[in-house]
Parts: sequence; structure tokens; C-alpha cells
Amino acid sequence: MTEIAATIATDLLTIKAVTLRPNDPFTWASGIHSPIYTDNRLTISYPQVRQHIAAGIAAVIRAQYPEAQVIAGVATAGIPHAAWVAQILNLPLIYVRSKPKDHGAGRQIEGVLKPDAKVVMLDDLISTGGSVLQAAKAVQAAGGDVLAVGAVFSYELAAATQNFAAANLPLFSLSNYTTLIKVARAANYIDDQELASLHAWREDPAAWA
Repeated sequence: MTEIAATIATDLLTIKAVTLRPNDPFTWASGIHSPIYTDNRLTISYPQVRQHIAAGIAAVIRAQYPEAQVIAGVATAGIPHAAWVAQILNLPLIYVRSKPKDHGAGRQIEGVLKPDAKVVMLDDLISTGGSVLQAAKAVQAAGGDVLAVGAVFSYELAAATQNFAAANLPLFSLSNYTTLIKVARAANYIDDQELASLHAWREDPAAWA
């Protein structure tokens, strides 16, 4: 695991943005039982945590996507992180709604997106990638060139890998499920049996129980 991935995983566990309950699972809207619940919206209330996130994402963009011209936040949870990253990089910011407004100008994208502008899109969490990929399609339809999608945290599910491959879009995340459960075990948040159960869930969420 990288240093930043471990730092962010520790941050998320410390502020309880991530809860691990392999013996008392959550139920997602899809009906899938999950041993993890993530609410990265909590990160905005912790200055040091949000600074770690913004600096980490900005560093990835500088290293891997130096040609980026616009930072896009996915409404709503991706917007604050995108704003902080755009400030660090001194780049324009836009944000993308899940669907166009039903009043006024009916915009789905707010801010200035020039034709062929090179965009890095940011969200707080990647599960299957469905919502952020829909937002990316909206940016592409409006003439933007989406270089990549970034997130604070990824569950590393096979469905996300497949969906991003199908969309031909790179994905990066500051931290991820594998790193988080390693950090959680090292800090005694979970025991060895729970760790094994958590690994099994990521391999096949639909079959996990």
C-alpha cells in the first residue's frame, strides 16, 4: 500500500466515515448485503482530513494528468473535494448534476466548459461507478475531453473495473478497500476471521453472507 492510501484509510476509520460490520452487515439499495458502510461526506468537517485528500488528489493529477485544464465535481459529494483540488491546481471548476435542472436554463453542468477542454472528474466514492460515469458522459456530450475519474475511496469491485473499461476511462482513487481492511486489522478494528470475511465480500459481493 502507498503512504497516502494508508493515511486516507486511517483518516476515514478515525473519523468514522467508514464503518466495518462483517457480523452485522448493511443492506445496499441494490439489495446486496455489505460489511462496509462509507460516508465520505463526513470528511468535509475535518480540516486536516480534507487537506490530506485535496493534496493527495492534486498530486496524482500533477503527476499523471498534467494536461488537465478543468476539474469537475460530481454532485453532490464530489463538489467540495473538486473545489479544493481546483484551488490547489489553480484550475477552473465545474460541477455536474445527476440530471439537468427541470427549471431555469435546464443545465446539467454548472460553470464554464470550453470545447475540447481536458477534464478530470472527481467523486467521493466509487462502488460500481454508475453515477460518475453518467456524469462523465454528460461532460463528453457537452464537448469536454474526460481524461480520468478520481475518487477519495474505491471499493475495488469487479463491476467498477468492468464499467470503467467499457467506458474507456481511467480510474484512480487515493485509498481503497484492500488498503483499508489491512489498516483496520493492523489497528485491531477487526480480527483475522473478520478480515477473511471482508476479503470474501470483495471477491463476490452477491454471494457473500
